[in-house]
Amino acid sequence: MATVDGQWNIVVRTPLGEQKAMLNVVSAGTSFTGNLSGALGSVEVKDGTVDGDTLAWVMSITSPMPMKLECTATVDGDTLTGSVGAGGLGSFPVSGVRA
Repeated sequence: MATVDGQWNIVVRTPLGEQKAMLNVVSAGTSFTGNLSGALGSVEVKDGTVDGDTLAWVMSITSPMPMKLECTATVDGDTLTGSVGAGGLGSFPVSGVRA
C-alpha cells in the first residue's frame, strides 16, 4: 500500500461552510481510483494521479449546483492538505486526517 492509500476524513472550507466527507484512495503506480462521500452524496474520483505524496483528481458534483471540481492534495504521514478548485467560484482549502 502506498503512503497515499486509505480512507481520509477531509474538510473543505467553502463559502457554504465546512463540508466534511470521506475520501477513499486506492493507488496503482502513478494513478488512483476512489470516491468521496459526505452529506451531499457520493462522487467518483476521475483522472486520479499520484506524484510521490501528491494527489490530483477531478470530481463532477450536482449539489448544491452542477460543477467540475479540480482537486490537489499532499499527504504527509497521516495528514492531507491541499485545495479544491471550483472554476469561477475560486479555490477552497482542504485538509484531512487518515481514518
